Amino acid sequence: MQDLSLTLTTAVEAGQLLDSSKENILQFLATSSEPVAEAAINELIETGNWAELNDRFFKTLAFGTGGLRGRTIGKTVTSVELGKGGPLDRPEYPCVGSATMNFTNVGRAIRGMIQYLKALYPDKKPSFAFAHDTRHFARDFAEYCAKICNDLGCDAYLFDGPRATPQLSYLIRELNLDAGVVLTASHNPSHDNGFKAYFNDGSQLVEPHATGVIEEFNNITSDSYDPVPEADRGSLFTEGADADRRYMDRLKTILLQPELLEGANTKIVFTNLHGTGGHIAVPMLKELGFDVLTVAEQDGADGRFPTVASPNPENGAALQMAIDLANSEGAEIVIGTDPDCDRMGIAVRNNKGEMDLLTGNQTGSLIAWYRTKTFFEKGILNDSNRGRAAILKTFVTSELQAAIAEDFGVNIIDTLTGFKWIAAKLAKYEAAIPEDKKGNYRELSVDDARKLCLEYSRFLISSSEESYGYLGADWIRDKDGNGATVMLAEVAAYARSQGVTIKQLLDDLYQDYGYHLEVNKSIVMEGAEGAAQIQSLNSSYATQPPADFGGVKVTEVKDFASQDVFDNEGDAIPKQAMIIMTLENGTRVAVRASGTEPKIKYYLFGKDEPAPSDLDASKAHVDQLLSDLWTAIEADAQQRMAG
Repeated sequence: MQDLSLTLTTAVEAGQLLDSSKENILQFLATSSEPVAEAAINELIETGNWAELNDRFFKTLAFGTGGLRGRTIGKTVTSVELGKGGPLDRPEYPCVGSATMNFTNVGRAIRGMIQYLKALYPDKKPSFAFAHDTRHFARDFAEYCAKICNDLGCDAYLFDGPRATPQLSYLIRELNLDAGVVLTASHNPSHDNGFKAYFNDGSQLVEPHATGVIEEFNNITSDSYDPVPEADRGSLFTEGADADRRYMDRLKTILLQPELLEGANTKIVFTNLHGTGGHIAVPMLKELGFDVLTVAEQDGADGRFPTVASPNPENGAALQMAIDLANSEGAEIVIGTDPDCDRMGIAVRNNKGEMDLLTGNQTGSLIAWYRTKTFFEKGILNDSNRGRAAILKTFVTSELQAAIAEDFGVNIIDTLTGFKWIAAKLAKYEAAIPEDKKGNYRELSVDDARKLCLEYSRFLISSSEESYGYLGADWIRDKDGNGATVMLAEVAAYARSQGVTIKQLLDDLYQDYGYHLEVNKSIVMEGAEGAAQIQSLNSSYATQPPADFGGVKVTEVKDFASQDVFDNEGDAIPKQAMIIMTLENGTRVAVRASGTEPKIKYYLFGKDEPAPSDLDASKAHVDQLLSDLWTAIEADAQQRMAG
């Protein structure tokens, strides 16, 4: 170890290695039980691959409020990590590093959660649910977490194979478990994996639990732990087909007009992009009467995601094989979900019969409009209770939904980015129901729960975020690609019953509420150097806000980190490094660093007036406004990074 320390010190002095990387390498070797740690580090030193060492060790992987996320396969895979290899071209061992996803960091994370729960509930045996997607090492990490739980006196409920993230949320609430984890990096590239942490309400961690778990995580400095006595250890329960059936039956309750689907026989192409989505969504659609085709090349669970550059339904290219199949088979709709099936992207036929991609903003707005309209038509919502109904969305989601809410006289509530903030609102609404009225709220029928919310609290019509996440019921507390598929299928059935396409429905909304356009852009900067650049650029908008973009004056700057911001219910918005700027021409731009990817994200918003005489001209006008805005933002960003 002394020779290694001298070698690392020399590399630091030569400017090859960061000082933080040196310290983290030495700490990792002293405390980690990763079997190839020392050999992998020596191999990178011997080959002079200091950039790889910096990327792996420039920091210690932090437990954020959502959990962990990072590389589980390095840019360079050492020969000792490759070993004998694993399934589907996977290395035998995960990426060695303090800043990467491996058994060391996964073990610290689950132990931090266990310690927090034991301190919070000292008189009970904590219970955890575990799910995983199809990513490399995801099953291994899930089984490892379950074993640690059992060793430390906790019960573990583990799905028998890959499952969607929202199904874990449902299982936690259904079985009244204390916490849960999904081993997933959602839609990230194949080299990543993550640890997504949930609390007993089925939502990702929020305060005070997030800080409590983080503190426990930070206090764990070694892989080693002492199991509790055999008699005190936890049990392992396997969840399979029965849990799937219960979840699917609950999904059917999202439908508002199931009669629309009878005999619909609409042909849909579904792709799970090598992930978990097909496990529930495909049989669900078939049960609802749809003619479902799948993309055979993408059906299988494969953490390489070999047929796509990115397994993200937000990227149109990821759905291209499904669109090609739809065109050859005459299907009306394409639906795609990301690896852990919490996001859903779609393509639908336009008036020319061509397939058009819809954005998350467009899909979310259609679902919000249809559900609001239908609740009023069925008499569930009316003049007397509309004030207790709400559409929930994030600040960076389309204002078209605000226009819809205003038209129907229901509430529109904005939250920070991330569905845990929407889930926190749902928890608030549930808590507002008097205890003597709600009994065990989780066991109530959808109708009974809705009646209580409309009488004593606030009822969820729909919720969505621009990044292709949707939720239509509060019995899950995270975005749900399976539930979104069901809601979208009903919108499609409604459109067909009216003799129009989904695209025509969307254009009708633009006529009624004005053309709304949202464009998402980003600047990607990877590794240790990139992380510093992202932080610097993101901070510059707060310290030196732009006076204009391309000569168009910035009239308002809302800094969510320094200003006090309140939502439409009067609740204070937690501080976050996000800036929203409004320009003189009515366009807006939001800026924030991604919490899960090495990028800074820009959200551009433009809109025109309702009832345009020429909708195509209105669209072209707003399109040009946002195109010009992005050109100006890019130029401004380059100047900021150069300065």
